[in-house]
Amino acid sequence: MYQKNPRGEWYSIANIDKTDSPALVLYKERITGNIQRVKEMVTGVQWLRPHVKTNKTPEVCRMMLDAGITKFKCATIAEAEMLAQLEAPDVLMAYQPVGPKLLRFINLIKAYPAVQFSCLADSITHAATIDAEAQKNGVIIRLFIDLNIGMNRTGIKPEAAFELAAYIHGQKNIRLYGLHGYDGHIRVSDTTLRKEQADQGFDAVSHLENKIQQELNTSLTIVLGGTPTFPMHARRENVECSPGTFVFNDWGYKHALPDEPFEYAALLITRVISIVDQHTICTDLGHKSVAAENPLQDRVRFLNAPDVVFKGQSEEHLVLTVENTEEYSIGDVLYGVPIHICPTVALYDRAQVVENNSITGSWKIIARNRSVNI
Repeated sequence: MYQKNPRGEWYSIANIDKTDSPALVLYKERITGNIQRVKEMVTGVQWLRPHVKTNKTPEVCRMMLDAGITKFKCATIAEAEMLAQLEAPDVLMAYQPVGPKLLRFINLIKAYPAVQFSCLADSITHAATIDAEAQKNGVIIRLFIDLNIGMNRTGIKPEAAFELAAYIHGQKNIRLYGLHGYDGHIRVSDTTLRKEQADQGFDAVSHLENKIQQELNTSLTIVLGGTPTFPMHARRENVECSPGTFVFNDWGYKHALPDEPFEYAALLITRVISIVDQHTICTDLGHKSVAAENPLQDRVRFLNAPDVVFKGQSEEHLVLTVENTEEYSIGDVLYGVPIHICPTVALYDRAQVVENNSITGSWKIIARNRSVNI
């Protein structure tokens, strides 16, 4: 049943009446807890390279830096620049820069010489392009070979990658720095099966690493795994893990990965804006306010209204079927957990920050944009 005033619940916000909706709210104490939990799941903080695509927020990244995490992964130039502005020592842009993005990446390297930047490459053809542009601009670019270990999105198959490694090794302005693999297709709940699938991908990467070490006499950094598989990769020697969603968590991973200890640290608040009939209400949580790539019923779950049925959604409206609308009033607040938090965060300019069950300020989500300065 809907709880009009969910006082005493961890998510209840005492001064919620001061915050407009829809809004993204971040629970600072829970973010701190998730960062501590991820540190406890690896043998040392040096084996963590969190992906910042989930949070896109300087204050959250600063919390990780303050916790001793020094290596990060990102997907965009804006995310990389956000980290550089925080003086993060080591930033891997897990993307192959093409077109204007390559020059932007080079300009980023020039603008922040104290930061160790690297990026991906998955073909000799483009590695040559990166080398030529690096020579032209007088910089050295560190490269990770992007390996396709089952995602079938980008990357080269490990068994075909040695020639690319040898090519990069022989060039002047690019340096072979590591191997990168993302196994985001693995998200089964059964930990034994998840480990078996993760092991298959790792075995191919390990075989390639050994061949490169033996024939090119080069030691490499290996970066593997997202939130679902990093606990498996964390048990391996000399592997950096790159979870991202863990910092906020979401309904999808919380229920698909019951073995992982992360708590919800980001919610959406929405208000009832209309009572349509005896069984129908409308809230202000439209397409523009929650990731809409999943079917309607798999976009958000409401902690204080778990039994609602999703009827329809448009840009600014979410229509819900309820047992009895007499239990609701216009203006009532619902607290929602996104099914997929990463693209949901990208919909907001700012997030409201909750401490001790009260909103105490807001954080700008600067890396939701495609550029900061560069």
